[in-house]
Amino acid sequence: MSLKIPTIDCSLGNAEELFAELRNKLSPRGDVVSEAGRQRTVELFGEPLSPQQVVERICRDVQSQGLEPLLNYSRLLDRPDFDVSDLRVSPEELAAAHAKADTEFLETVRQVRDNVMEFQKAILTEDVSIVRESGDARVELKQRYRPLKRVGICVPGGAAAYPSTVLMTAVPAQAAGVPEIAIVVPPTEFGGYNTDLLATCHELGITEVYRVGGAQAVAALAYGVEGIPRVDKIVGPGNLFVALAKRYVFGEVDIDSIAGPSEVIVLADETARPDYIASDLISQAEHSPGSGVLITWHAPLIEQVQNALETQLSQLSRGDLARKCLEDYGALILARDEDEAAELTDLLATEHLHLSMDHPERMLDRVQNAGAIFVGHFTPVAFGDYVAGPSHVLPTGGTARFANGLCANDFLKRSSIISYNEEACRRDAPNVRILADKEGLTAHRASVDIRVNE
Repeated sequence: MSLKIPTIDCSLGNAEELFAELRNKLSPRGDVVSEAGRQRTVELFGEPLSPQQVVERICRDVQSQGLEPLLNYSRLLDRPDFDVSDLRVSPEELAAAHAKADTEFLETVRQVRDNVMEFQKAILTEDVSIVRESGDARVELKQRYRPLKRVGICVPGGAAAYPSTVLMTAVPAQAAGVPEIAIVVPPTEFGGYNTDLLATCHELGITEVYRVGGAQAVAALAYGVEGIPRVDKIVGPGNLFVALAKRYVFGEVDIDSIAGPSEVIVLADETARPDYIASDLISQAEHSPGSGVLITWHAPLIEQVQNALETQLSQLSRGDLARKCLEDYGALILARDEDEAAELTDLLATEHLHLSMDHPERMLDRVQNAGAIFVGHFTPVAFGDYVAGPSHVLPTGGTARFANGLCANDFLKRSSIISYNEEACRRDAPNVRILADKEGLTAHRASVDIRVNE
């Protein structure tokens, strides 16, 4: 079966149209659903609702009625025999999973935890204080940071188990000092009943793990239900319904982002190995959905990478899934030169950017929009996904032009602290009067005048 991945030659007249089509495919969407998905919706809800309408109905039901619709939707969507006793993973279950887990796996979990903690602690924002003094007048200004009290973490568990997501979300929260962390994960063999995932939670000291997924899990975290207190912020990846639910509840709680399919752009020159590039493209496409895009100004790489993709896809267990994603959401792009390659990369604003080239540092100042940047031939995205230290929860769908990846600082709440003594109050009063008079806010002026006119 020949791979039909789109190829775009920027020297040809149709490049702009093809590139725009690719950008559109990768942009956030909430109204696209397969025919099978549409039929499934009709079976469950009795009418052809859009994903957004499904999410709104679920969230409203959980908000207004609490635990019962949460359990009903879990039975309907995930596990027919689901019961309230299944909802929270008990301390005994967590401990048993930890005792059963492979010792080599647990050692890896500890090493990754240490890597993530080291990096997240290093970037943690600290309190700032400045003092303005003039004669007897003194003003003290502070920026204070305090951890959020309670956060919820969504961990996928439909098609595979993701202990790495626990590490890349919970450890940054722990680095920030968040005292309460609640994890929600679908009640599946890859989720709430997965030994490795539960063992990871136990190793990290996380005691709140709930077997609930999808939009109903997001709603439970946002609004609170019996047995699950509401949180201040919801983070973590998920499917389309999780993403739409996070968007729906934003404002009731904070969220990290509205995540879409995994993405990578490989920006490569003539020194890049085609087999390395192919493996990088497939590694994100195998998430299914996932996208892999090559941008190069070295023409021979296009065909070489195409051939390498054909070879590797036929050898991988998820090769068929990755093949379909590369055909639907991938591309091999031939730019005219390095400058155009950098411009195209910024236009796509990808989740992962791999600079696979000689002296890759030269491109760092020329590309701004990327969630995480991987530098050099021997830094595949998998290191960021699993072990390096920065979180693998990153902006997707072109949102890297304004959004950031998750980090410890996202679990901090900042407050400004302002302190004037009497002399400083008198000194700055005229400026307040002028601005308050201009804006017609007489009570603002009066609150200063009453202090300086005594």
